[in-house]
Amino acid sequence: MNRRTFLGSAAAAAAVTPLLRLGSRPQPLRTNGARLNSWLSRFDSIGRTPGGINRVAYSDADLAGRAFTLDRFRDAGLDPRIDTAGNIRGLLPGTVPSLPAILIGSHVDSVTDGGNYDGPVGSFGALEVARSLREQGVRLRHPLEVVVWQNEEGGTIGSKLAIGDLQPADLDKMTRSGKTIREGIARVGGDASRLADAVRKQGDLACYLELHIEQGGRLEQAGLRIGVVEGIVGLRWFEVTVTGMANHAGTTPMDQRQDAMLAAAKFTVAVNDAIRVEPGRQVATVGRVIPSPNTTNVIPGQVVLTVDLRDLSPETLSRFTARFEQIARAIGSATGTRFAFASLVSSEPALADPRAMGWIDAAADALRLTRQRMPSGAGHDAQEIARIAPMGMIFIPSIGGISHSPREFSKPEDIANGADVLLNTVRAADEAL
Repeated sequence: MNRRTFLGSAAAAAAVTPLLRLGSRPQPLRTNGARLNSWLSRFDSIGRTPGGINRVAYSDADLAGRAFTLDRFRDAGLDPRIDTAGNIRGLLPGTVPSLPAILIGSHVDSVTDGGNYDGPVGSFGALEVARSLREQGVRLRHPLEVVVWQNEEGGTIGSKLAIGDLQPADLDKMTRSGKTIREGIARVGGDASRLADAVRKQGDLACYLELHIEQGGRLEQAGLRIGVVEGIVGLRWFEVTVTGMANHAGTTPMDQRQDAMLAAAKFTVAVNDAIRVEPGRQVATVGRVIPSPNTTNVIPGQVVLTVDLRDLSPETLSRFTARFEQIARAIGSATGTRFAFASLVSSEPALADPRAMGWIDAAADALRLTRQRMPSGAGHDAQEIARIAPMGMIFIPSIGGISHSPREFSKPEDIANGADVLLNTVRAADEAL
């Protein structure tokens, strides 16, 4: 099934079902899956180019995507507002207004040449949950707040701002749209001079729940419908500078070279081998390599590369960081080069709340959807909000395990299933908290 034909099967995926009761036990609620998938189909054209979806934060396409999203807030009966950080918010009142809100949502910006499902599934799924509750006359005790975070793909910027985790100097960093974060906040309707107004504190939220595509292949390979996220991996990003000596490629004997490229290549292989030799789910990637002078007939005198290390265990992250530095020293000694490490990003693992995992488990079981617990190897806004509120995440399968690609795709029935699980998880959270 491809992107262009999924609306036909979406109609059979879900229909609005009223709240039914069997004795005293409520039957599962259901969203309007066909409507949700129709939104995604329409959204697919915004920012689409021959290379894929290009709705990078603060671009014209991002603004168009946010305008479309604001209309969906209004369709859901929510009065949307843009907070000073540039995040879009809407509130469905509860019967006990003094209770803290249950927060649900995701993002709608994309990577360069990305797909249409990473972010929008969770954003429009959250809006469909709010709309279904209103249409079916189901009143929650807690207020239900829907949020669409700005610039998730550029480093979870909107959610970091929501917990007060960005420094003033961070606002002047350039983004892929060619605008600074400060300029971008203004462009999407925020106010960088009043960012404190958007900050949420511990206790302000009852919990945060996010629906998302898996972005990997485990669910599809196992033939399962729902992933119950145990936690979001912590990560360490390093920039490693390898310094040797540039010299003539034709006149310098092989045993007299200080070849930074050779040392960088050895290091790349050694990082891969070190990660693979130890059992576990840890991953590491050398993703960017910049040699200098990058000329055919000159031995590279310097190479700058990046290492992306991820795992759910802080101890594992620390141990492999030390191991990579040890490997670098050994290779540097053997090749006559020097290695220098600089930290780019350091984030701690964000564990899902046990109660939230239980609500998701129960919702999937009630809907007769197969499931498994699993970590998230990708970063999400949920990892930031987990620092101030209980967090839970719901995954649906990604076909072929593909994401951040024009080939990214999730089946309409899986999207409807994910929204149904989110809806029933919200109801369970409202009853339990």
